[in-house]
Amino acid sequence: MIFRHIPVLLKEVLDLVCIKREGTYIDCTVGEGGHSEAILDIIHPKGFLVGIDCDESVLETAKERLGKFAGSFKLVHDNFFNIIDVCNRLDIKAVDGIILDVGISSYQIDDPERGFSFNKDGPLDMRMDQSSDLTAQSLINHASYDELTKIFFEYGEERYSRKIASKIVSERNKRPIQTTFELVSTIKKAIPLRRYRIHPATRVFQALRIAVNNELRNLSDAITDGFSLLKKEGRMVVISFHSLEDRIAKNKFKGFKIREQAKIITKKPLTPTEEEIDKNIRSRSAKLRVIEKTQ
Repeated sequence: MIFRHIPVLLKEVLDLVCIKREGTYIDCTVGEGGHSEAILDIIHPKGFLVGIDCDESVLETAKERLGKFAGSFKLVHDNFFNIIDVCNRLDIKAVDGIILDVGISSYQIDDPERGFSFNKDGPLDMRMDQSSDLTAQSLINHASYDELTKIFFEYGEERYSRKIASKIVSERNKRPIQTTFELVSTIKKAIPLRRYRIHPATRVFQALRIAVNNELRNLSDAITDGFSLLKKEGRMVVISFHSLEDRIAKNKFKGFKIREQAKIITKKPLTPTEEEIDKNIRSRSAKLRVIEKTQ
């Protein structure tokens, strides 16, 4: 199999997590296994890695990719906000490092059936975990005008949230909005294209994905609980892809520092080099923050 996933900021992750050959690590968003493979290259056969992902389909790809490291890893289908429960089930008391790469994977974006991309026509799904009940289609067709406005404004920072929500309500009264292209068409009707420097559906699709998957609350909980699992001098890496995620990581890390529980390794977030962006355009908005537990 050809693995499409290119791990973002890989060198920086490996350098700043300070991988120990006999260490225990958690990749909270294992995806297709890019970061995990690089860590296992260092720690196998003495160390151990847990890979968590709520998308069961990508775990099959990760399992194949990491197969050569048999005995040194365990893949778990779960959401990373359950990190403590996952560790309890595996009898892991503390870990040397945690990676949270909270960007959506190319695997998910490129599959039109998942509904994440406004450039591909498919059902309005957007669920990371296919076993969950809430879909983007359900939100679009059943959430109230006020609820839609709030989602678009708070999760997408969409300045035209009211106009877009109003147009969605108007269109769905005629017939349900069921596909990504139908939603894109509705958004374009709400706002003249000249008002946008980016694709007009960008922020709405981001907002819907966050709402469907409860991403911000899950990230906040995972950082708090993950930090509690770190050994002294253990490190946590958070790679985010928009300002809402980065703000959560920044504020959480600041809180740990204020309580004198940690030191912040990255005074400012690290971003990809021009060389990395040239190789992987989807890395361009990534920001990496690292914290070390001090007690």
